[in-house]
Amino acid sequence: MRRAALALSLCLAGVLAAPAGAQAPAGWAADWPATDFGTRSVELSEIRSGGVPRDGIPAIDDPVFLPAAQETRIGDAEPVLTLALPGAVPRAYPIRYLTWHEIVNDTVAGRPVAITFCPLCNSALAFDRTVGGRVLSFGVTGNLRNSDLVMYDRETESWWQQATGEAIVGEMTGTALAGIPVWMESWASFRAAYPDGLVMAEPGARRAYGQNPYVGYDSAARPFLYAGEDPPHGIAPLERVVRVGDRAWPLARLAEAGEIAEAGVTISWAAGKASALDSGTIAEGRDVGQIRVRDGQGRDVVHDVMFAFAFHAFWPEGVWMLGR
Repeated sequence: MRRAALALSLCLAGVLAAPAGAQAPAGWAADWPATDFGTRSVELSEIRSGGVPRDGIPAIDDPVFLPAAQETRIGDAEPVLTLALPGAVPRAYPIRYLTWHEIVNDTVAGRPVAITFCPLCNSALAFDRTVGGRVLSFGVTGNLRNSDLVMYDRETESWWQQATGEAIVGEMTGTALAGIPVWMESWASFRAAYPDGLVMAEPGARRAYGQNPYVGYDSAARPFLYAGEDPPHGIAPLERVVRVGDRAWPLARLAEAGEIAEAGVTISWAAGKASALDSGTIAEGRDVGQIRVRDGQGRDVVHDVMFAFAFHAFWPEGVWMLGR
């Protein structure tokens, strides 16, 4: 009965059972001996190497923080990801570090959280690391799907899609991480809002922190390692959109309007934040502005500012909020 119930639940979750003889690509079984490739919600052929091995991009565990007033490395316009949980001092996670590490496993006010950033999709999201009473920790597989970071949890070695927060391969397939509201803003904006806030200190790894390894990426005609469709409505693949659920607002529309209230949310735009994917030095990136998304009660809403191609890839039936 328990096996039948499990099979039914996996079917309802859209999990694919591997046909007899189906195998993961050569090398995966050796590198991922604990991953159940026979349980998955996507075809393995959709996943491709990003050019680095497992943990070749090292996630950060137990990050160190310092008072915002003591930080001198970060330029005023540089983007940081802000987390302001109730009962906790607000924290800034600089994109200059997330660009090189992509995942930070942190605990804030006793709550285990994962701070994530995929440069190729410009997707920055935070998740609760507790699933069914079990605390997970995450690392980087080195693989991509639709150019988006594929994470893994160290406890079951299941693979997770960063853009959606869903497990797509392995024991946890069909499980979704709970999102936590975070927003990307300039370092100057964070300091002004939270003068007593904390900022993640520079990690000890040898990386070119503050430099952008993807120079000119957000002005490119095509995404890196992406073979999917272009977005509809003539929207450029690497145009930024604000995603809330399965809706996307073009950032250009928000920049022109300043503020838009639609579909139960209010999205505001302000100048002053540099693109992390433009100039070779992040602090010198062109101004792409920053947004904040709140509900009718003024509470921050889980959202993402991602590239249009990624929204279309993961939400092909999503709603484009074009204002016309």
